[in-house]
Amino acid sequence: MRAAGEDPIGAFEVPKARRKLQVATAVLYCLLAAGVVFGYAALKPVLIEEEAYRQYCTEEELEKNVRVCFEQELRLNFMFTTAAVATNVCALLVGTILDRYGPRISGIIGSMFIATGALLFAYAQRIDIFDAYVPGYLFLALGGPFIFIPSFQLSNTFPASSGFILSLLTGAFDASSAIFLFYRLAYQHIGHFLTLRVFFLSYLIVPLFILFAQIFIMPATSYKTVGELVKQVEEEESRLADNDMLESDEEEIDDDELLLRRERRESVVSEITNLLGSKGASRHQKKEETKREISGVWGAMHGKSVREQMLSPWYILIALFTIIQMTRINYFVATIRPQYEFLLGSAEKAIWVNDFFDIALPVGGLCAVPFVGMLLDKTGTPTVLFVLVFVAGATGLLNLLRDTWAAYANIILFVLYRPFYYTAVSDYAAKVFGFQTFGTIYGSIICIAGLFNFIQTALDAVTAKWFHHDPRPVNLLLLTCVLAVGTALCIWVSIRSRKLKRRLLEEEANRAIEEESLMPGGYGGF
Repeated sequence: MRAAGEDPIGAFEVPKARRKLQVATAVLYCLLAAGVVFGYAALKPVLIEEEAYRQYCTEEELEKNVRVCFEQELRLNFMFTTAAVATNVCALLVGTILDRYGPRISGIIGSMFIATGALLFAYAQRIDIFDAYVPGYLFLALGGPFIFIPSFQLSNTFPASSGFILSLLTGAFDASSAIFLFYRLAYQHIGHFLTLRVFFLSYLIVPLFILFAQIFIMPATSYKTVGELVKQVEEEESRLADNDMLESDEEEIDDDELLLRRERRESVVSEITNLLGSKGASRHQKKEETKREISGVWGAMHGKSVREQMLSPWYILIALFTIIQMTRINYFVATIRPQYEFLLGSAEKAIWVNDFFDIALPVGGLCAVPFVGMLLDKTGTPTVLFVLVFVAGATGLLNLLRDTWAAYANIILFVLYRPFYYTAVSDYAAKVFGFQTFGTIYGSIICIAGLFNFIQTALDAVTAKWFHHDPRPVNLLLLTCVLAVGTALCIWVSIRSRKLKRRLLEEEANRAIEEESLMPGGYGGF
């Protein structure tokens, strides 16, 4: 991740206070904007109160004074679906711009997208030429990845605390869905004068803050990774070791200049070592090797072409699982209230469940972050996938029950599962396919799954027209599909993992025999 024509910078070259400010700033603006569109369940009641799309209701529905009519429900959910799809699809575009122009340009583009979305939403009711709600929410969604993905490189500002920084950023993304929750609470309790126009015009301060931060605080180019810093240390130490030899050939350079060069190189080595922590390079390498051994799938498709990787069961099964599960997740977020109005047989109980979900979604994301990292680092990939499929099945079964306790249990599991699911898929892609093709492989999985989310509109229509608002048939269909594909994925990965471990053990044994045969006095010497 580096801007065109610019090399990445070492964190030791930037004052510690400025690096801390950059991390704090990124966490703040990610909290305010990175995943705000996923607070749709909290914003939806306000949109209904503000009569968004009410003009599409039939005369019969208006006479009955229904809370939300069929066409209104479809259009509101389509708005969210389009935003969810855009969030996933544009990840490929963000990566390209980030690699070519650097994090600052990406962040500025993100701030412009967010400002455009806020303005369109603020004046959506006054715009008659086109439907401004969909592009408005779309631009809010597009701005998220443009400010969130470039912030990942800030984990290199303090390599010894990279995991903690990533946790802060991921937690900020999950918690950002609470922005619309706070707005809805203010709208309901302070007074309806806090209209969509007032709120989103006030929200323009967020993209303005992001723009200011990108220009005056955030780095123009990415920070060097731990691997690049370790390589720099090795290069500097190699130069120092050869220094005496070089000095003898540089008779024209005076002793002061040579001493200054040596001190500068020693200073660089010292600063990088301090940045990485004591024994940072070796500790980092040992930690990575341990994680690879535990995973059980590391290197399964490394070195293969993208075509070979994408035609393998490793790719096809995880792609299918992601398509179905992402559809389930976003469909549940978009339709939680109407689902529980039917399942619980009470609009009031459905409101309680919806309110609980609005609070639990950001809180659950924050609570899950440290445990997700620990589980992925300490547990083999086959076990992680089993947990992934098992919890997916549990949430699906709970979502079929018509009991209040099942509704709350489902939401608790869901909000903890969501960040685990997204992180586990990226972890799987990195370990199985490698970092050389990670962007293409992971990006294509998320992109395809995102595009498939447009099926949510059809699911809404089928639930309303065919099943008379009963969500169970559609939920059961999605549950059956995800369990079938998930089980196949678990079986495949478990079998291949055992074969992979056996092959590695055989290779190590053969290597040990060869080394022993070459040693003086070894068996090869008899």
